[in-house]
Amino acid sequence: MATELLFGKDRICGVVAATTAREMWQRLSEAVRQTRTVELRLDWMRNERELRVFLIRLGRARFGRRVTLIATCRRTEAGGRFAKGITGQLAVLRRAIGVGCQWIDLEIESVEGGAGFARNLCTAGARRILSFHDFTKTPKKSELGRLSRELERTARAAGFEVVKIATQCKSIGESLRVLRLTRGKRNVIAVPMGEIATAARILMLREGSTLAYAPVEVATAPGQVPLAEMTKLYRAGKLDRQTRVYGVIGDPIEHSLSPILHNTGFAARRVNAVYLPFLVRDLGDFVAAIEPLGLRGFSITLPHKQRILRHLDDCDPLAAEIGAVNTVVVRGRGKLFGCNTDYIGVLRALERRMPIARSRVLIVGAGGVARAVAFALARGGAVVAICARRIERAQKLARAIHGEAIPRQALRREFFDAIVNATPVGMHPHTGDSPLEGRELNCRLVFDTIYRPQRTKLLQLAAGRGIETVSGLDMFLAQGIAQWEIWMGERAPEKTMRQAVAAALRREEKGRGEK
Repeated sequence: MATELLFGKDRICGVVAATTAREMWQRLSEAVRQTRTVELRLDWMRNERELRVFLIRLGRARFGRRVTLIATCRRTEAGGRFAKGITGQLAVLRRAIGVGCQWIDLEIESVEGGAGFARNLCTAGARRILSFHDFTKTPKKSELGRLSRELERTARAAGFEVVKIATQCKSIGESLRVLRLTRGKRNVIAVPMGEIATAARILMLREGSTLAYAPVEVATAPGQVPLAEMTKLYRAGKLDRQTRVYGVIGDPIEHSLSPILHNTGFAARRVNAVYLPFLVRDLGDFVAAIEPLGLRGFSITLPHKQRILRHLDDCDPLAAEIGAVNTVVVRGRGKLFGCNTDYIGVLRALERRMPIARSRVLIVGAGGVARAVAFALARGGAVVAICARRIERAQKLARAIHGEAIPRQALRREFFDAIVNATPVGMHPHTGDSPLEGRELNCRLVFDTIYRPQRTKLLQLAAGRGIETVSGLDMFLAQGIAQWEIWMGERAPEKTMRQAVAAALRREEKGRGEK
């Protein structure tokens, strides 16, 4: 049976979970504005009264065929919140069917533990999903295949139409292993769980999964992507095998606004492409996934800007000299070509605010970002000093640009035209940290390469001393737009991309203010 006949055209399933009837209804109302397929996590309701009130209201709403509702009441033994036994669970699901839910999701533990009760549900008029969850691991390839076949046999015998397999993934390779379960099938939902599987979750429908799940406000499983992002930012329901895939790799990666920047550009130019966040702890794991995912290019952030060099087939001479890469183009036969657009971002961020030639600039840090900043400023004619936690790394970078290395204890006796923070200290969510103290900021200008938040603790300290400040946003936008143009081979919709990032930062800052 075709997938669209099972669940309708909306295969992104909004997951609604709340403890009260009021919150549950509010989130259901939000979900149906974005998708026509919704899962109701009834096990989240805090007591019988709240459940009863919600189900009464649901019955009165009479969604009918306009919305496909999936009722789930996951028991604690299967990772849910419903503390009663199988009889109580099935009673809740029957009530949900009675008020309009067309589908139920029942875990394998309940089917095996209460076979007679579970089979009786087939007379209640609902279609059924048989689900399996492993919140600790993803089985090996042979074991996973055997598990899938066993679940499908059980589903057929018990009258279930769809099988769902969700496992905790500890690598990108494992997340792809889960997605492969859907190949050649139309009744399998494959769910790679865990923060390392976020990109795979976005690609679920593209890879053949019957549904993809996305929560409204509250996540019910690790690694879920919010419904609004799935439908609007990543356009996950429209991705197909012709969609070009790009992404950003780093650890951590949740702070990155690169997906907003690049996906806005794709949408504005109507390019069939998507840009995904990849949490990468093991570069080898990611590199092995490039070909299976069909990646065309990717951005690189901390801590991989220097480590990626050993995986490249070729490199731009300037990036090779810098010794750090933030942009990779995947050429024919999976060949990786590296370049560095951080260099462009540094110059564009600073040259409008100060004359770079003959200025004295201190760079805090000696990693990949610091190397790009140092080479950009040195080539621009600045006298560059390096201060890093490990003096030997500072000395090595200083030699490469014919600059000087300065120990931190000497900073209070020095004066600079500008100080540049090229470390991640102060980055979201550690916004209370600063790489330097206020008394060490003896300069005319402080530039923080961090853009989230825009006003870091370092910049606050500088402003408190009357020093001009520059956020990393300008650098981020310039380097990202340069990346987009390298990949696409055309001018980027720069104004639209800038506006999207600025709006996202305003929403974030407003949210922090309200809290």
